[in-house]
Amino acid sequence: MTLIFVYGTLKSDQPNNFRMRDAANGQAEFVAHARTVKRYPLVIATEENIPFLLNVPGSGQRIKGEIYHVDKKMLDFLDEFEECPELYQRTTIQLEVQDGLGEGENTLKSGSIIEASVYSKTTDDPEWLQKPTYESYEAYGDHGLHYVCREDICSK
Repeated sequence: MTLIFVYGTLKSDQPNNFRMRDAANGQAEFVAHARTVKRYPLVIATEENIPFLLNVPGSGQRIKGEIYHVDKKMLDFLDEFEECPELYQRTTIQLEVQDGLGEGENTLKSGSIIEASVYSKTTDDPEWLQKPTYESYEAYGDHGLHYVCREDICSK
């Protein structure tokens, strides 16, 4: 099992969370809410208003999201869904656990620091670094940049 930190459309109550719950994609177990130890720019970009955590530690905000234990099948699905490594890269990030809801060996204690994989973006485009940053992403939040699901993704 691999720990994955999600901060965008894959979070609970977001448009693509159903993919995390679809057993055909593999197993994903919610473990805890967390936030990044370091600051990162979380921006909304492209015509589809996709959230991107830019791999620029030290700028932006401490990002809030969710930690999941995923099996190899789900990890392979997520790599394909996130267009890794073309669009996003899967990297390791340090997180501060906000609430540990798992049981037994999957329990993470509140306040503990752990490492998990995250889908982040490397960008050489200075315009992306000038975009507003967010601590937490909501697909239809008050930022007014509502998520637009591409037909090739929504029809899968």
